[in-house]
Amino acid sequence: MDNPTHPKKTMIYNIMFIAVCVALFLFLWNAPPETTTRLPHDSDHESFHTMDKKAAEKFCGECHNPDGVRPLPEGHPPKYRCLFCHKKDG
Repeated sequence: MDNPTHPKKTMIYNIMFIAVCVALFLFLWNAPPETTTRLPHDSDHESFHTMDKKAAEKFCGECHNPDGVRPLPEGHPPKYRCLFCHKKDG
């Protein structure tokens, strides 16, 4: 009788587990939709879709800089991990 089974204690643990699972499910269900734009499928970005993320991100700064073709907006997060947010399709 070193480890007697306590049905009441087991039931409390099961209820707590179910409550945590339900809370986690509701939290994820109510998460806001993804709003970050994806990497465009245009002539400027098409070659980057076939590259590895890390390799492709090295080229983002050529156009997306303060003096570039398409500067980053004010308050934009650090640009060294572009494809962390701006996902490639597929």
